[in-house]
Amino acid sequence: MAGIAEDLPKLELEAVIGFNGRVFSGMMVHPDEKYLIYPLGCTVILKNISSGKQDFLHGHTNNVSCISVSKSGQYIASGQVNYMGFKANVIIWDYGKRTVYAEFLLHKTKVESLAFSPGDKYLVSLGGQDDGSVIVWNIEKKEAICGSTASAQSAGHCLTVKFSNMNDNIFISAGCGTLRVWELDLCNRKIRPTECHTGKLRRTVNCIEIPENDQFIFCGTTNGDIMKINLSTRHLSDCGPPKNSYSVGINVIRTLPSGELLVGSGSGTVALSSGTNFKMIRKVELGQGVTSIAITEKGQKFFVGTESAELYCFTFKDFEPELIFSSHNHAVNDVAIPFGTSELFATCSQNDIRLWHRDKPKELLRITVPNMTCNALDFMIDGHSIISAWNDGKIRVFGPESGKLFCIIHDAHRMGVTAIAGTRNCKKIVSGGGEGQVRVWELHSHGHRLLETVKEHKAAVACIKIKSDDIECVSASADGACIVWDIVRFVSLQRMIANTMFRAVCYHPEEYHFITCGTDLKVVYWDVLDGSAIRELRASESEAINGLHITQDGSHFVTGGDDKLVKVWNYTEGQVTHVGRAHGGSITSVKICSNNRILVSTSADGAIMQWRFPHTSVE
Repeated sequence: MAGIAEDLPKLELEAVIGFNGRVFSGMMVHPDEKYLIYPLGCTVILKNISSGKQDFLHGHTNNVSCISVSKSGQYIASGQVNYMGFKANVIIWDYGKRTVYAEFLLHKTKVESLAFSPGDKYLVSLGGQDDGSVIVWNIEKKEAICGSTASAQSAGHCLTVKFSNMNDNIFISAGCGTLRVWELDLCNRKIRPTECHTGKLRRTVNCIEIPENDQFIFCGTTNGDIMKINLSTRHLSDCGPPKNSYSVGINVIRTLPSGELLVGSGSGTVALSSGTNFKMIRKVELGQGVTSIAITEKGQKFFVGTESAELYCFTFKDFEPELIFSSHNHAVNDVAIPFGTSELFATCSQNDIRLWHRDKPKELLRITVPNMTCNALDFMIDGHSIISAWNDGKIRVFGPESGKLFCIIHDAHRMGVTAIAGTRNCKKIVSGGGEGQVRVWELHSHGHRLLETVKEHKAAVACIKIKSDDIECVSASADGACIVWDIVRFVSLQRMIANTMFRAVCYHPEEYHFITCGTDLKVVYWDVLDGSAIRELRASESEAINGLHITQDGSHFVTGGDDKLVKVWNYTEGQVTHVGRAHGGSITSVKICSNNRILVSTSADGAIMQWRFPHTSVE
């Protein structure tokens, strides 16, 4: 399937919701000041600052771990992380053409940091802890010039690299007990390090910043202080500010033309600081660790990214944060699209449910339940309520416009609610729990009532779907059983067994059979009447299939799983028609809107991908 997938047409990615706030210095403003550049999953996103329109750079096979933009803006470089024992690639992108300019593959497991030389001649790349090497690449010739071990044997691993602003032959590396200035000897194809002298001071350096005049190196440390190194003498010039000014360490530093510093800390402090004595001039507390700061060339404003996947815009005039966008920073467990529209959809994760508008896309509503995880959600077909399943064993019903809590069902399931669905008449909810029970609830104006509990599953119920007549439903469980239930008489009608842990189930619109997916890598068609397996499709070569959804006309269905691929299938032929590659984490859920305009997929890394569905509805 992997070989076949390479040759298939690609799904068109319309929009991406998310921001990988765990990548240090993972957000940059392009020198033309039109685009913000940041990674999510295995995609590099270019977001137009004024219009919000997104462009995408695809080419990595796993999560992007670092990015850099050349001083001229002609090139963007990105590195990735890979599985243990495999090499991680570095890609240089042509910014104007939005295409791959060059690709390098020498580092093991992870590319830790990247930096361009000021004249766009060279790119320096730093490998992760399993690699430990620093390599200089010739951009024009698209080849490696030389490399070396990044740290001395007595020091720890290196965390970051930065080129001089005025000299193409000098760059700096820093990390755990190591701080080096490197000089490139092009004639002999060597890089020669000089250790910086910090006396008795021993620090782990998270980030380095060099002013335009190349006079000093500013190093942000895990201790929360800033070391100021004279670049000419390689000696420590100063260290500050006072202890505990920046708790949880300094993650990012940016210099201003005035000589002042912008500092972001792991505790969420954004501060304007003196470049001489490091005294704080102004500061704001964001509450979440700051990992990126990007300043516009005109110096009127700057952007701040946090580890909780939030992006803020500041102006130097008022120094007040404006939230530009936010996204889930934990695994997105489920997505739901209201019937009859492609403009709205909802997602759920740890702590919250979020309602999104398709355009841009924009967060319309956030429903927060602190310290709880929403496992599944669904829209009632009339669009008047969102029903949700939570790990504290409760079912919560919210208003989709106000976010108001309409109803809460306490102790719905002893081991958490894991699956949920609503009937078409909007009067009943069918829920599944971690203990394997399926329960039917009646909703009325004054509350709710438990109608019946049925239990034949021996493990958590993963998915529930209800037939259009509201008389039957099917439940899929991790115990390898799919059971068709009569939810009027509360008896089982059919039981299908397979050697798998079922993850999802969908009725075909004509409802004479349904399809399932799970850990056996297969999509199986089942007959509703006699419970027999009609057809089996190999949906993945090696990874579980977690999400499954079918179009309203039954002509196509979509799958997604641990292989991080979104696949669109022809239902009758059983063939893949299109493949989407953008996720950097396991796909957790996929949904097609009822008019076949968009397809939404979610993943374990917090990403939400919005694709253009490639097939029009069959009337």
